[in-house]
Parts: sequence; C-alpha cells; structure tokens
Amino acid sequence: MAKKTPPRRVRPLSKKKAARATTSRASGLQGVPAEAQAATPLPRADREAKSEEDRVDASKARAELPSAAAPAPATDGKATPPSAPEAGVAQGVPSEPGGSTPGPGSAAQCDALSEERSVPASAEATPPPTGATARRDPPEPHPRAAAPPSDQASGAESAAEPPGEPIAEAEPGAVAEPEAAVADLAFSPPGEPEPVAAEPAQVEPEPPPFPSPEPQVHHAVASLPALFIVQVTPELAPVAKVGGLADVVFGLSNELEIRGNHVEIVLPKYDCLRYDHIWGLCESYRDLWVPWYGGAIHCTVYFGFVHGRKCFFIEPHSSDNFFNRGCIYGFNDDVLRYAFFSRAAMEFLWKTGKHPDILHCHDWQTALVPVFLYEIYQHLGMSRSRVCFTIHNFKHQGVTGAQVLYATGLNRPEYYFHYDRMRDNFNPHAINLMKAGVVYSNFITTVSPRHAIEAKDQGQGFGLEPTLHIHHAKFGGVVNGIDYNVWNPEIDRYIPYHYGLGNLDDKYKNKKALRDRLLIADNEKPIVAFVGRLDPQKGLELIRHAIFYTLHRRGQFVLLGSSPDGQINNYFWSLKHQLNDNPDVHIEIGFNEELSHLIYAGADLMLVPSRFEPCGLTQLIALRYATVPVVREVGGLADTVFDKDYSYRPLHERNGYVFRDYDYSGLESALGRAISCYYDYPEHFRELMKNCIRCDYSWKNPGQDYLNIYHYIRVK
Repeated sequence: MAKKTPPRRVRPLSKKKAARATTSRASGLQGVPAEAQAATPLPRADREAKSEEDRVDASKARAELPSAAAPAPATDGKATPPSAPEAGVAQGVPSEPGGSTPGPGSAAQCDALSEERSVPASAEATPPPTGATARRDPPEPHPRAAAPPSDQASGAESAAEPPGEPIAEAEPGAVAEPEAAVADLAFSPPGEPEPVAAEPAQVEPEPPPFPSPEPQVHHAVASLPALFIVQVTPELAPVAKVGGLADVVFGLSNELEIRGNHVEIVLPKYDCLRYDHIWGLCESYRDLWVPWYGGAIHCTVYFGFVHGRKCFFIEPHSSDNFFNRGCIYGFNDDVLRYAFFSRAAMEFLWKTGKHPDILHCHDWQTALVPVFLYEIYQHLGMSRSRVCFTIHNFKHQGVTGAQVLYATGLNRPEYYFHYDRMRDNFNPHAINLMKAGVVYSNFITTVSPRHAIEAKDQGQGFGLEPTLHIHHAKFGGVVNGIDYNVWNPEIDRYIPYHYGLGNLDDKYKNKKALRDRLLIADNEKPIVAFVGRLDPQKGLELIRHAIFYTLHRRGQFVLLGSSPDGQINNYFWSLKHQLNDNPDVHIEIGFNEELSHLIYAGADLMLVPSRFEPCGLTQLIALRYATVPVVREVGGLADTVFDKDYSYRPLHERNGYVFRDYDYSGLESALGRAISCYYDYPEHFRELMKNCIRCDYSWKNPGQDYLNIYHYIRVK
C-alpha cells in the first residue's frame, strides 16, 4: 500500500496563469476522441520522470500546476478530472468559506473523480453529480488514472471504492481528505508490476437505536388536604409545663405544622406563664363573654407566638381568679376551673368564626370540649368539626357532682347522668369528665399501644374498662415522641460538650462536668440517675431501694425531682440529709431544666421503675443521650426499651435493661446486670450505648400516626 503523505496547503494560482494553462491544455487535446484520452497512457519514461519530479520537490510542483486555478472552460460536455498533482492540491486547499460555489478540491471535483474511476476505462465518462451546467473539456489521460492492463483490470476494479460508500469520519481539527486521494491508493504506482490494493476505510458501525421508552403508568393518588387543627390544652412547653403533657402538645403541633397543616393552640392565661418564651403578645379578642351559672364572665383573649407556635391565651376577669393562683394544678375547685376554660375555648372559636377540621383535646381538663361541641355548638354552625381526645393518665379522671352541669349551661342532669353518657361507672351520683370525653369524641388515643391494652384489659383504666370496651373501635395507642431540637446532645445548649455517635467519648467529659457541679467523687464508678416527678406512680419505694443498692454495687446515684405532696417531699429531704456526706450520692429536690440536661448527658444509667407508665419521656430522652435506661416492663416503657439479654429483638435493636415484677428482686435483677456489664464487659456496654443513640423517637412517626387518625375522622 502506497504511503499516504499529509496534505499541504498551497497558494492558488493567479487568474491570468490559470487562464493561460487552461487554454494550452484545451488546445493540446483538440481532436482526440474521449475513449483514446481515457485509455492511452503516457510513455513509461515520461511517467517515471514525472514521478521523480514529484518526489524531489513536491511543494514546487504543486505550486506550478495549471489545474490549481478555476475549472477549465467547457468544450464538449465531458468532465475533466484533476491529474495526480492536482489531487494533491485539492487535499490542501479547503473549500471557500461561506460560499456556495465549489473551489479547488471541492466536493464537486471529488465526487466527479470518484464516480469516473468506478466505471471501466472503455466507458464514457459521466458528468459530475453536482449539477454543474458548464461544458468541460474531455478528460486528460493520467498515468495513475489510466485503465489498467487486461490482466489487472479486475483487481483494480475490486480494490476501487464504490462511489456511494461512506468514508470514516476524520478527527477534529484535521483537514478533510478528498475522495480522489483515497481512490488513488487503489492503483499501482509507476514501475510496479502488480497493483497494491488499498485497505477499505474503516467505517464505524451505526450505534443501535435507543429503545423507545416504555409508557409510564401514572396511578392517580388522592392528595390529602391540609387540615385546620386546634389544640385545646391545659399545658404547653415551655410556657406552662408540669409534666410530659406540655412537651407532647408542643412537639406534636410543631410536627403537624411541618407537614403543611394549620395549627393553633388554646390554653389558659396563667399568671405563672413563662412570658420570656412568648413573642408578640397582644390582645386578640377583647370582649369575650362566657356563659357561667346563668350569667356570663367577661374574658380577654391574647395572641402570641411560643417558639413559632400560634397560641391564644384566655384570661377571665372574675373574682374567682381561675388562673391567677401562682401555679397550675392543686386546688379543690380544679374541676370548675377547667370546665370554665373548656366552655370559654368553644365560645371563642364560635364567635371568631374558627371552625377547625379537628379539635384535639388532652386529659380530663378539656374532656368537656366534645360535649359542648355536640350538645351546643354543632347546632350553632360548627357542624364540620371532629374531636380527637388523648388520655395521658387514666388515674386522674375529673369525677365531680352535678354542679358542673349547671355552671357550664349544660343543665339537664337527668339526661347527662345516664350510664351511656357522663355518669361514673361506679358512683351513680357523680359524673366522670374523662368518661364524657371517651363517649363524645370521634377517636380516643392513649400514649402507647401497650398502655391502650393495659387500660382496656388489664385493670389500668381505673374504672373506665367497661366504657373502653364499648368504644373499642375508636380507641388506640400512639407512642409519644420528643423534640430533637431541644433534646439532642449534638446541639444542646445546656451541656458543655456536644457529642454524637461519631464522638461518643465526649459524653465522659459531660460526666466529669456533672460531678464537678454536684461535688461528687470523680472516679471510675457508673452514675445511676433518676429525673422526674416524685409521684407514687413513679415507684418511689423502688427509687429509694435503688439508691442504696447502687452504693452497695460500687456505683453513684443522682436524683432530680419534686412532688406536689408535701409528705413525699419531706421524706426525700430527710433522705438527702441522711446521705449528705456520702461522696457518691446527690439528691436535688425541685426541678432545674439546665441541670436535667446535664444529668441526661453525664449519667451512665437512667432508672425508670414505674408502677404504671402510659408512655414516659424520661427513657426516650435517655436513649437520645446514649444513657442506658433501666425500666420496668409496663406501658410505653415496654414499647420503647428492649432488654440486652432477653429481648426477642435482634442485637442491634436492644437498648437497655428491663424487669417485670414490681419488687426489690425485680429491680435488682435489671440494675445488677447493668452495673456488672459496665464493669466486666465495657465493650458490650459501649455497643449498648450506640444502640441507644441510634434509636429514632422523634415526632416523625407519631405525627404521621395522628394525621392518619385526623383524616380517618374528618368530614370527607
């Protein structure tokens, strides 16, 4: 195969020289038939001399060629292909930029030459396929383009490229090579007896066509509408907090708003509110008159934001001072106080034209809201509102006499004292506000699935078991969540060292900070803690036993809590004085928000030995802070903590220690195993801490559960 020289760009001839060369060329071919011009080659000596001249000075020969100018004038309608040097010029000179007339080396000449060489030498040359109208001279015999001898004709024809075959695409930036140069490679060079066949150009195969995309099937999904939800509650964290109810209302409201719903909160305007957490407090409704004992009490409603939540505070102007008593609960007339608040909340919603899709009420304090809705206000236009009633504690039910019916305007005691409405299940002369909430609500929830079963079937309904069985179709449990914007060791503003799963060792820095603050010994012992109300429900006798058992097992104990019962407070004050000189114990009577965060972050074990526990937030917070909980298997504790040694769960889901029996032996079985693991198997204890911090008890899942309930009961 002949070596292929790279194309060179040369300067075209002037118009005068091109015209002179064309004239002499045409006159030299006059009278020669076309067949003879195509078939008769030049003498061998002339061809060798011409070839030698091309090798010596190719650039000079190309510059002096006459065919570099414009095409020769037409004489007899035959196309004149360029000679070999002219083909080299055609390789080096590109077509005129932007013009429509083909110049030297243009596609018109290349197509003509390729088509002429594809036919036998004896055939008549055909015009170029470019549609040129000018007549041209007969073709000039060319040494390399002449017809091969008879014994080589077949080989030359087979080696020549067919006229319509595509040429491989050139690389970017390279000068395009005309087809004439490719076709020249199919013929034998001068002086060689055998022709050298050119390799056919490598043509890239066309990529397979892309498969047509399958038609997508769009299933129609009914989008759930945003809801208008009003929370009617006696507590709200952090402005009016006594227990976990306040945290639940705030956290659930926040999650519901994140999911695109409109949420408002209605609560009393206590004189002990944390006003430093209320932004933009202003009057919203000045003259609200609430029916009360045949008359009416004048109220003012204020609006403000509590950490982004929209809140309305109802302030009654009455000599009864319903909510100006320095604290939230603990008075003999609590039933009347919150019965008035429930009627005032409904009166405010009605007079302001607020007709929520869902009214969410909490505990016995607001259990009369569904009674007022279905007995009074649905007849005044609030016919589309539905009620979800959440029971946080079955122990306190608001059992009272008939006076609350007369005070709130319900009257008709013979109607409401029916067993199927408000009459207490065991006292025929009393009404039960919590039972009224169960009967009149559209759906009732408690704060864990396990506690729902215990309340209905295992004697923890405190007398409401028959009512729950009657209304079991609208009763269920939803585990509470905690607000990870508040209870999160990675961002907690109350602890000195932030930590998470990736830097768990920083938890021990908080442990040292806790010891420094409480002035207890800094040693290798584990810290066992209790944080919460000192209430009989929390297992006070087991808490006292755990203090001494922990000291016996070489541990330290920290307690933070208080009780509304003076006798309980006095008992733990005496216990504090008894152990005041022990460097491994600290008892703090009262409640301190900042200290509670530091205890969660610095303790190793969190004790929750409750007699009964609807849900419990203490163990949920402890899990988030990688503090291993030691709990009794009851209520929400059983739904959230799984024993390291005996749980049916896989190992990576076990996150604490659990005991079943409410006695000293049961407590020691769980607490003893936890302390032994801390000392004897520290690597197992550390894995348990990691399992704790991986648990997700945020409001994400409970929020969706409550939304499902709302959409189940709303007016479709």
